[in-house]
Amino acid sequence: MITQQQLKTYGLLGSLYISQGLPSMFILSAVPVFLRQQGVSLGKIGLLSLVAIPLMLKFLWAPLIDNFGYTRWGHYRFWIIGFQVLLIVTTVLVSLINIQDKIAPLLICGTLMCFLCASQDIATDALAVNLLSAEEKGFGNGIQNAGNYLGVIIGGGGMLLVLERWGWMVALLSIAVLLTISLVPILLHRESVLTTHHGLVKNQPMMGGQPIGGPLSEKSSPLKRYFRAVIKFSQYPKTGLWCLILVLCTADGAMAGAMFRPLLVDIGLSLGDIALMLGVVSYTAGMAGAIIAGLTISSLGRKRSLLLFNLFQGLCITAYLLPAFQIHHIVVLYAAAVSVQLAGSMSSTALCTVMMDRSDLATAGSDYTVQSSLVLFSGIGIAAVSGFIAQAIGYRGLFMLSAMVALLSVTLVATAFDETVCSKNVASTPMEG
Repeated sequence: MITQQQLKTYGLLGSLYISQGLPSMFILSAVPVFLRQQGVSLGKIGLLSLVAIPLMLKFLWAPLIDNFGYTRWGHYRFWIIGFQVLLIVTTVLVSLINIQDKIAPLLICGTLMCFLCASQDIATDALAVNLLSAEEKGFGNGIQNAGNYLGVIIGGGGMLLVLERWGWMVALLSIAVLLTISLVPILLHRESVLTTHHGLVKNQPMMGGQPIGGPLSEKSSPLKRYFRAVIKFSQYPKTGLWCLILVLCTADGAMAGAMFRPLLVDIGLSLGDIALMLGVVSYTAGMAGAIIAGLTISSLGRKRSLLLFNLFQGLCITAYLLPAFQIHHIVVLYAAAVSVQLAGSMSSTALCTVMMDRSDLATAGSDYTVQSSLVLFSGIGIAAVSGFIAQAIGYRGLFMLSAMVALLSVTLVATAFDETVCSKNVASTPMEG
């Protein structure tokens, strides 16, 4: 039974995760299509991928968000509101750009938008780590992933339709309006002092913007606190093993998913058919998978969830072999796309839950962001080389290899993953040596 307070918390996090995905996915998914329709060269369109650099490098400034803030507004609440207001202003300014003649300002503004989205993501993840109890993290991460999927659907597919019908300015202003509406829950939220940076005591109440009982002394310089936050995650128990699990559990889906799209083109599907299948229907299945996983993780436990969901993902990836073996019926294609997205979303939700478990309350932004950046880097890296692998061994060989990687990740979780070290207090017990 979900309490009223939990409902408010889930609604808050859902609104934040939807809003931070809207602008970035609009730039990365909808804008390239729109630019091509306007006659922009492929070379210039290809440069748009550079705007995603802040999403990959956000771990570099995550410690700054952990260590500095305005306590009177709530530490992470201050950052979230600030970044989202700047994002709204930037979105309005971008709506005034003539993108046919001024691609350079679009790249600059797009990079700035992705930077603000990435920075808000750091603060939102840290806020979620502090807000959610161990029992709530499963469903909380289900809400997170469902919100991300909805942001992708609206920012990518939905805004592309707005672009086509009403044009550039209306699409950007629509995003700005949605971002403004999503500000309401965080403006109404009152954040407790849950961290220990700046000498604040965990869960210490505030009065007049200051902690009751006075601050603790913090003698470390800002530079030392920054580097301490950067390296501290590597000292947590079994960090190397957990990072390997993150890479393997990301690699299988990224490798197979990257090559399923060109396979659909080779089969003869139109861009519209592919957009509907992969951009709307399968993402909707992903939202459902996130909620299903979120509802079951607490009862299944972390280890069993990782095992079952990643095994399910590996089995679903084998469905890609059907079209690779010339079975091209549309029902088969939809079944493969939907099942893989459903399973991948469930696996991602379980991974994110453990990522939160392995994040210290005092440095939640840094700890969680390091892990999410590793997931992003490994996913992009394996996707980048998947084409060369497919050229060497074919679609069939690549999909079988992806399924084998999934099986390897399941085996590693079954034999080596220790659920007892993935508690909210893991950060207080660094490894010896």
